[in-house]
Amino acid sequence: MMELKDSPWKDPIHDRPTYLVFEDKYPVTKGHLLFVPKLDDKEHVLECYRAAYALGQAWVENGYCEAFNIGQNVGESAGQTVMYPHIHLIPRRRGDMDDPRGGVRGVIPEKQKY
Repeated sequence: MMELKDSPWKDPIHDRPTYLVFEDKYPVTKGHLLFVPKLDDKEHVLECYRAAYALGQAWVENGYCEAFNIGQNVGESAGQTVMYPHIHLIPRRRGDMDDPRGGVRGVIPEKQKY
């Protein structure tokens, strides 16, 4: 199992007691962030989700974006490439794609639209 010190993420933009925040190296949209727990355990991962959700809500309230996605790839079959937990916060804006319906269901493109 990978440890945080062995991860490819460097230079966090925020350092909190239980997690770090990084700009995504390959952002889906402008502002795409990664919340990375300092320890690989349920409590630290859940804190990342809470923080990502709170920031997403603040973004919407302040007009930075109209909506947001929060997600995590867990395991190679789910698309995980860095084998240390990290949560994506992706700001969404009108027009960033033609039809956003189905949201995270787009991980399997033919299942996104229903």
